[in-house]
Amino acid sequence: MLRNTLFLVSMVLSTTLHAQAIDEWKIIHAGTLLADAREEAQTEQSIIVRNNEIVEVRDGYVSPGQVSGAANARVIDLSSQFVMAGLIDSHTHILSQQERNRREIRVTRSSQLSTLMGVEFGMRTLRAGFTTIRNVGADRNAIFALRDAINQGIVMGPRIKAAGQGLTPTGGHGDGGGYRDDVFPHPHSGVCDGVAECRKAVRTQIKYGADHIKYVATGGVLSQTATGTGQQFTDEEQIALVQAAHAMGRKVAAHAHGKVGLEAALRAGVDSIEHGSYLDEETADLFVATGAYLVPTLIAGHTVERIATERPSFYVPAVRQKALEVGPIMKNALRMAYERGVKIAFGTDAGVNDHGTNAYEMVLMNEAGMAERDILIAATINAADLMDLTDITGTIEAGKDADIVASAGNPLEDISTLMRPTFVMARGNEVNLDVPPVDLFPWPEI
Repeated sequence: MLRNTLFLVSMVLSTTLHAQAIDEWKIIHAGTLLADAREEAQTEQSIIVRNNEIVEVRDGYVSPGQVSGAANARVIDLSSQFVMAGLIDSHTHILSQQERNRREIRVTRSSQLSTLMGVEFGMRTLRAGFTTIRNVGADRNAIFALRDAINQGIVMGPRIKAAGQGLTPTGGHGDGGGYRDDVFPHPHSGVCDGVAECRKAVRTQIKYGADHIKYVATGGVLSQTATGTGQQFTDEEQIALVQAAHAMGRKVAAHAHGKVGLEAALRAGVDSIEHGSYLDEETADLFVATGAYLVPTLIAGHTVERIATERPSFYVPAVRQKALEVGPIMKNALRMAYERGVKIAFGTDAGVNDHGTNAYEMVLMNEAGMAERDILIAATINAADLMDLTDITGTIEAGKDADIVASAGNPLEDISTLMRPTFVMARGNEVNLDVPPVDLFPWPEI
């Protein structure tokens, strides 16, 4: 009996010592810490990190010897920096960027290459301070592979919540048009018409791993056909899409520009509207009544307008016309929504703009009249809420993942300082920012 007891004690001690030996401790000395964007910043704070998790936040600059079990902790000196929770982009397309030969790419690029491109674009996003993204439409196999590889630690990248294939009616925004019928003899798994097909399309994405559902309530700017920006799915189809997703525990994002289709999506019960370009006061009030988020994507409108103006031959005529019509009005839509109390979650449509330019969205939101603090709330608290990640990220507090970004300046006074992060940590892993720069578009002189 005594021998068995001693053996058990030995095993417990051995396991405990082994756990302590492999724990990696870091202590971040934050000169100014905005732990929660809704609250006031504090000075001279210590963030204590064990492996991927925040263990504690303490007043003052703590030494390793003052933390139990952390005698060998590495101290990271950000005492001259502004420190806050890692940023969250609620609207990305991480596997691609705009390319002049995009029609050719659609029939030549493999899913495997798209995944590998996503690794690079993910790192550009991470280096920009965005530790979490919500991807709203992509090659299903490619995006799920990238998400899972990051989750398993095979590659480094931002935390990804992925929709898989975006849902679209036949000929709608998201159904690649303009090709011979023998090039795409079968529609992708997101194309659906009628209530029954729409329910099945939702369930199919969830079957293969979708974290949420994205569908196109209206036409879009970058679809290759002149189908406008008005409603595409019918009211009945949108209700079926949302009900099917919610029944299986998935939130729904609706791409929507035109007022009629946008309001139909809100009445159907979507959790977020992406873009919202033609909303008016009546639409804003409907947002408030339903509790849906607006993800404004101002940088997408800014980007397509600039490309259409500065590089007229880049887009086919139908796309160029839509870009010139929609791009200029998006700031006004955000201004109106913000003034009427619509919930805002930060999102860019990155992939339209280059990956890594995500924080420029903040500058454009500020120009539209949104206060710096509210922008930071949108990019942390609100985005985490929209993505059901409030228990994991969005604030710096004990028990959450160590998603942390720092800047030399104070973004509460100058939001553009976040365009130049000085430190990024994702789930306890520091991100190397010392890499050769790449040309980014759009990127202002700041």
